[in-house]
Amino acid sequence: LILGIGAVLMFVGGTGLRWFVLAGLGGAAAIGAAVVVMPDLVPYAADRLRSWQDPFADPLGDGHQTIQSLYAIGSGGATGLGLGNSRQKHLFVPEPQNDFIFSIVCEELGFVGACAVVLLFVLLLWRGITIAAHAPDRFGALLVVGFTVQVALQAVLNVAVVTNTIPNTGISLPFFSSGGTSLMMLLGEMGIVLSVSRGET
Repeated sequence: LILGIGAVLMFVGGTGLRWFVLAGLGGAAAIGAAVVVMPDLVPYAADRLRSWQDPFADPLGDGHQTIQSLYAIGSGGATGLGLGNSRQKHLFVPEPQNDFIFSIVCEELGFVGACAVVLLFVLLLWRGITIAAHAPDRFGALLVVGFTVQVALQAVLNVAVVTNTIPNTGISLPFFSSGGTSLMMLLGEMGIVLSVSRGET
């Protein structure tokens, strides 16, 4: 997440393309080395990768949360079971109010509701880009870009984890996942974005 935000800020800030190429090559080498040594040095990370590739291989262990999340998404259908009528949040999806809240949104509001939630994040991203493009100074623009990319990237990673597109990262869904400190920081960030928008040119 931090790497993604930093890369976008560097790109928007005018960093030369060659630095991105060098960083990409270095990152690829680091990932390759990590894949080779990970099973020995970080066994829990290797277990997480295995449970992502085939959660049904360990349905009562590492794959349990992912499987129950997919069941929740599937049982929502097109229009959902109704707000508050989720079955999977009752002792099936562990800690459903945290990282896997999107699966409960899918179950209660269905495909239509899930698309509406994703659309809200897209609108937030679009508005952030618009504010950054019309910010009165470079600092304000970079500030807005950083906050907007943080929220958008968090949302993308969370939805990808919940749908088992990528391995579990433990990243929460902004404005939805439980957590007072997270919500307070997000609202503070949005307040700063609104403050920058007041000086739009």
